[in-house]
Amino acid sequence: MSSCPGRLLAGLLLLGTTLGAAGCGSSSEDLRIAEGTPIVLISIDTLRSDRLPAYGYTKVATPGIDRLRRDAILFEHAYGPVPLTFPSHTTALTGTLPLRHGVRDNMGYRLDSTTVPYMPRRLKEMGYATGAAVSTFVLRGSSGLADSFDLYDDKLVFISWTDVGSVQRRGEETLEASLPWIRSVADQPFFFFFHIYEPHTPHRPPEPYASRYASPYDGDVAHADAIVGKFLSELERLGLYDRALIFLMSDHGEGLGDHGHYEHGPLIYREVLQVPLMLKLPGSKRGGSSVSAPAQLADIFPTVLALTGQEAPAGLDGRSLLSLEAADAPVRQIYSETVFGRVHFGWSDLASLIEYPYHYIDGPDPELYDLENDPGELTSVLRRERRVAARLDDLLDTFDRTLAAPSEEDPETMRRLAALGYLGSRSTETEGPLPDPKSRLWVLDLMRTALDYSTEGDFEAAIPAYRKVLAEEPGMVDAWEKLGLALLETGRADEAVEALEEAMRLSGGAPQVALAMADVLLRLGRLDEAEAHAEIGLTVHELARDVLAQVALRKGDLEKAARLAEEAIATRGARLAPLITLADLHLKQENFESAIEFTDQVLEEFGDRTDTDKLRGLHFIRGRAFAQLGEAELASQAFQLEIQVSPAQLAPYTHLAYLYALLGDSGQAGATLRQMVETNPTAKAYGEAVRALRAMGDLRSAGALLNVARQLFPNDRDLRQLAAG
Repeated sequence: MSSCPGRLLAGLLLLGTTLGAAGCGSSSEDLRIAEGTPIVLISIDTLRSDRLPAYGYTKVATPGIDRLRRDAILFEHAYGPVPLTFPSHTTALTGTLPLRHGVRDNMGYRLDSTTVPYMPRRLKEMGYATGAAVSTFVLRGSSGLADSFDLYDDKLVFISWTDVGSVQRRGEETLEASLPWIRSVADQPFFFFFHIYEPHTPHRPPEPYASRYASPYDGDVAHADAIVGKFLSELERLGLYDRALIFLMSDHGEGLGDHGHYEHGPLIYREVLQVPLMLKLPGSKRGGSSVSAPAQLADIFPTVLALTGQEAPAGLDGRSLLSLEAADAPVRQIYSETVFGRVHFGWSDLASLIEYPYHYIDGPDPELYDLENDPGELTSVLRRERRVAARLDDLLDTFDRTLAAPSEEDPETMRRLAALGYLGSRSTETEGPLPDPKSRLWVLDLMRTALDYSTEGDFEAAIPAYRKVLAEEPGMVDAWEKLGLALLETGRADEAVEALEEAMRLSGGAPQVALAMADVLLRLGRLDEAEAHAEIGLTVHELARDVLAQVALRKGDLEKAARLAEEAIATRGARLAPLITLADLHLKQENFESAIEFTDQVLEEFGDRTDTDKLRGLHFIRGRAFAQLGEAELASQAFQLEIQVSPAQLAPYTHLAYLYALLGDSGQAGATLRQMVETNPTAKAYGEAVRALRAMGDLRSAGALLNVARQLFPNDRDLRQLAAG
């Protein structure tokens, strides 16, 4: 048993000699680096090791990575702890497993870096400048990762109807954001974490890679390699490359159809766990060599500590990569897990141990594979190797795999959820046996079809597609959430709220669902409820602050709205919504010129994007501001653009109709109101049209329209009141 102190989990105590810690043994050779050596961590998201020439693949060219490989030690069998981005990167930066650092999924969990060892903090204490640039929302700084970084660039553009895991920016943009900071610290000790999201889905490589490769994934790999090559070339130009300590890693692989799954998350077969891992020492010592002993991402931080001569803190789950092939190195059992299926779909979680060459997967249908003779894990040898399976199963049982519900550690959030009545059910609290994820993969295909409809803007097709998913998996939180948003887009607001309430109930009030709910309630004018849900959403994203600012605006509390809007602007990154809110604030403050200036900034930043729903409300603000400035033609154009963007919103129609009436064009005014009720054949739309006609003095038309509305909606209370008045 290991003599290293600080083990927090009984399972890790039993495996202390195999999981190890940096301070528990000496390096196989003294390769300590010079004081102040630059340290760089390059992460290429979702990169399978067996799709790189460095690991024997021949169908893609990667000159940038190949150049690094010639100068680096390559680890032939390296593994990530979870086939998800946030938990795996957290392991790399803390040297601890998810069971210890607490980040078990991409959403709903937050890193508290004060409770675990944290590489950026340790390096900062050693006098290093610390910087990072990341390419995905799930690595946003507010997740806790930004702690101890001088620079943490996570400015991302949010495209509508993409999963949070797919909210990304191009690697070239991340590279562009990285280089100025690196140049500014090139003459001092620094640590830089550089993360790119190619080749993550949607696997749409740009030219020339799209035409060059039959496999879109390979095209993405080649694209990622080009970005890494440029990054390394800049390090060389700055005189940093040769003297730097450089790690190249991925967080997890990709299914690509193996075991019936194309992406990653619910399964833990080799194709999603094994990752490329390279270590370039200063002066390229041991460059071109390989290590066959199993490695893991938790080994990165202990390696840095060993090479810089630092004492390892208690609680590390990895060991120095340079000690893996020592004569006295113990046999390792490398732990991996996924709770993705359980958190999102109500399926079983899975866990595994790799004791090379064996890979044991614990779940409803346990499996054991011989990685040496069957790297594709096509045939389980569990029956043949029952003793191996039983021993590894016993070891797994010593791990405390208790799954905390997403975000439940925040007492204030818990209080707010309880006040809203959302703590009665949790996706992590289940009774009885749960389905094995591999038996339910076809449901993910149904979900992908529904998401594709939403992405294309075909919400009428998306709604039955989501309902088909829910007929099979009524506990799937993601499907309820997306169904609610699709219903909202088709004007079925009440049904949308019901769907989102179910998502909130099933998730126990997950903050990301609460944020979606807040946006819906805001659109419906249910301001107090929107505010309560947005407060919960603040625990996962600053976007909630903008919702709170909009609530304050609608309540007429301009002072509070101004404070919240400024806070939202300070953390907006590339998001446009805070700018739109600020424009609305200036409109209500009667600063019409500045309101237009902010909307101009939004349009400039939006550029040639096509997700125009992100501009909802913008042109309405412009229209009202132009109208106040006497710019009738510009106001008319703005209102018409808002109607195109938000055809279900009634106010742009009525404002445009009033504008036409003021200009003496009653025909256009009437046509606009007719368009409103034809596009939105609801009692509310008819009522607004009647009020507008009365305000314009056209009582005859108002009366005729009211009679039609009463026939269509005989039980509507608002229409009855209009008739009585």
